[in-house]
Amino acid sequence: MNKRELLRLFGAALTTLAIPGVSLARSHTPRGPITAKDVPTLRGGETRPIFDGRHFRGRTGQAYRAAAEIPDLLDQLYCYCECETTVGHKSLKSCFVDLHGANCGICQKEALLAWNLNRKGLSVLEIRNQVDRTFMNL
Repeated sequence: MNKRELLRLFGAALTTLAIPGVSLARSHTPRGPITAKDVPTLRGGETRPIFDGRHFRGRTGQAYRAAAEIPDLLDQLYCYCECETTVGHKSLKSCFVDLHGANCGICQKEALLAWNLNRKGLSVLEIRNQVDRTFMNL
């Protein structure tokens, strides 16, 4: 085995290493109910900006405008259309960095609910739990 193959094998072993209770890198926002201690760890890690939705009308336009107002909040919400497993999204914010949110009613409804709850002054914890209660059993 040459040096290059050994390094590749070592790298693969490191990426699959799992130590209970230790997360080397989280790639998505977790699903389900949370407590106050979970709030600091909720970020999905989506860094791309929200897609410019000015040309969308109706609920689609409202959802993209809402996403542009609360991108950090959306990055703390799990998306219940299950796009994490189908297209690798990290959080609800991921749905609005491209055209995915324009074609998904679940993403739109979830973003608008979060936006409305945020406008009412609810905390991230309260918003997250309300969104989970509303969408978890679809």
